[in-house]
Amino acid sequence: MKLVDELPTPCLLIDNARLGKNLARMQQLASGAKLRPHTKTHKMIELARRQIDLGASGLTVAKSSEAEVFVKAGFDDVRVAYTVVNQDALQCMARLSRAARVSFCVDTIEGARQASAVLSAIGVTLDVLIEIDIGYGRCGVRWDDPNLAIFARQIDELPGLRLTGILTHEGHAYTPEPDGFRRVMAEARDRMLDVAVHLSVADLAAPDQFEISMGSTPSMSVFENRTHKGFQITEIRPGNYVFNDMTQVALGVAPLSHCALTVLATVVSRHRHASGTERFFVDAGHKILTSDSAPGRTDYGCMLYNPKSRVAHPHARLTGLSEEHGWGEVRGGGTFAVGDRVQIVPNHACVVVNTQDHAYLVERGEVVYTYSVDARGCVT
Repeated sequence: MKLVDELPTPCLLIDNARLGKNLARMQQLASGAKLRPHTKTHKMIELARRQIDLGASGLTVAKSSEAEVFVKAGFDDVRVAYTVVNQDALQCMARLSRAARVSFCVDTIEGARQASAVLSAIGVTLDVLIEIDIGYGRCGVRWDDPNLAIFARQIDELPGLRLTGILTHEGHAYTPEPDGFRRVMAEARDRMLDVAVHLSVADLAAPDQFEISMGSTPSMSVFENRTHKGFQITEIRPGNYVFNDMTQVALGVAPLSHCALTVLATVVSRHRHASGTERFFVDAGHKILTSDSAPGRTDYGCMLYNPKSRVAHPHARLTGLSEEHGWGEVRGGGTFAVGDRVQIVPNHACVVVNTQDHAYLVERGEVVYTYSVDARGCVT
């Protein structure tokens, strides 16, 4: 068995105990809804199997090419939480539907008609959900759009499409407002239930068969379901929760001790300035560490002083990135020596994982498994 100290750097480490607790915690938080985790964070077949084994009902992906990776691996219910209009992507999903239930989103009549034309020509009917904008302002039909029922009926009548529900991503739960993710969760849940009731009046939704899907890690960390005129949220789709990162820590969603993913790097240089501050340089630049920021932070990740207990270094800050270097400073100096290995909790775990072909699952300083990042680079 290989030791962590023997691994080449830079590389990704996943703490097995923390990962296991994160997976179990979210499964419990589902609160009467099904958990359909978003795999964009890890992109790993074996980790997805672990989620299913714990009770997840299916998988969420962002691209049809990601769906293809997981369906070919044997997963039988994959949702593309994206408005799909690309002909190649639609043809891909049509092929995959022979082996699995594959669904996707629409939010415009133009996009729906394009999807209908491709799928009906093939002779395939796929489940679709209308993407709803409940306040994030990205894609989706506004939740209070007076023409929403008319749009839903148009979708329901198009060949090749089977309207099965509504879906939203409350991305504005990533707000620096104190405890703002709790407010966004309740608002998103209630607005989605209002939409379902509105569609039921038009005979386009029924409580026992209409899917209502929402999800983001911040909002799902405090998820509470409720019943409104027979409707409930039927599924949640968080992704980042598997690892957590400094964004979740900064928002107050998770403590540093819940962060399972770190970047292992080596100190390759150090220089003391006349001011008494020591600058250090590591072999992890933005080719592995994302340049994304975290709310209220001006660094590129958290340097750990004690990786075992996830204690942040009290003085070291990672303040700059180039392609192959990360650099920072230690007030007073004298902490790092050239050749020392350091662990860094990234600001945004999803982007970091997509830079690597594999990640090492570790326990007590030993590598117990090597995960392949199977869906890395899927863009269509």
